[in-house]
Amino acid sequence: MDIATLLGIFLGIIMVSGAIISGGSGTAFINIPSLLVTIGGTTAALLISFPVAKVKAVFIYAKKTFKAGNLDLVPWYHTMVDLATVSRRDGLLALEERLEEFVDPFLRRGLQMVVDGSSPEAVKNVLDDEIENMEARHGVGHSIFQSIGTYAPAFGMIGTLIGLVQMLRNLEDPEQIGQGMATALLTTFYGALLANLIAIPIQGKLEQRTEEELNLRRMLAAGVTAIQAGESPRAVGHKLLTYVPPSQHAELTQEQ
Repeated sequence: MDIATLLGIFLGIIMVSGAIISGGSGTAFINIPSLLVTIGGTTAALLISFPVAKVKAVFIYAKKTFKAGNLDLVPWYHTMVDLATVSRRDGLLALEERLEEFVDPFLRRGLQMVVDGSSPEAVKNVLDDEIENMEARHGVGHSIFQSIGTYAPAFGMIGTLIGLVQMLRNLEDPEQIGQGMATALLTTFYGALLANLIAIPIQGKLEQRTEEELNLRRMLAAGVTAIQAGESPRAVGHKLLTYVPPSQHAELTQEQ
C-alpha cells in the first residue's frame, strides 16, 4: 500500500475542510446543482471522449496509485543473473525447469521462446511489442485522468456562467440572487478541487507507476536476450546495472 497517496488525499481534504469550517458553516459549500454541473458534465465529456468500457475502468486505473511505490529491481536483478548462471553451466534447455517458478508472464514468455529455440530477432520483437502495447494500455488511464483534470475546471466555469445568468435575471429577488451566486462560485470550486486534488495528482502517480513497470520490462528483456546470446553471468549483471538505481550499483557490483 502506498501511504503517500492516502496521506496526500487525506491531508488535502483536511486542509480544505478546515478552511471551510473555520470560516463559517460547512453546509454553505454543499450545492446539488453545482455538483450536477461539475461531476455530471465531466462524466458526459468523458463518455464522449472514450469508450464506455474504458470510462468504467477508471477506478481500476486509480487503484494502481495505491500500490506500493518504488518498485524494487534488485530481486529481479539477482533472478536474471541466477538464470544466466544456470544457462551458462547447464545450457539453455535447463531453463525450462525454472519456468514454473515465475509468476510474471512477460519473463515466462521470453524464457519459453528461448527454450523453444526461437531466433534472437523473434524474441526481441515479441518482447518489444509487448512493452509497447503495455505502454499504450497504460496511456489510456493517463489520458482519462488528464481529461478529468481538463474537463472539471471547464465545467466549473460553465456552472459559473449559469449561476451568473440566473443571478442577473433575478436582481429584484434577493433569494434568487444568493442561489445563483452560490451556484456560480461553487461550481468553480468543485471543478478546481476535483482537478487539482484528485485527477492531476493521480495522473502523475500513474505515469510514475508506468515508468517503473516499463523499466522493469526493459530490464527483463535485456536479460533474456543476453542469456540467449550466451553471455556470462558477470556480463549480464553489468548490462542490467543500467536499469538499477545508481545508489545500489556499488552493492550489486561487490556481490558479483
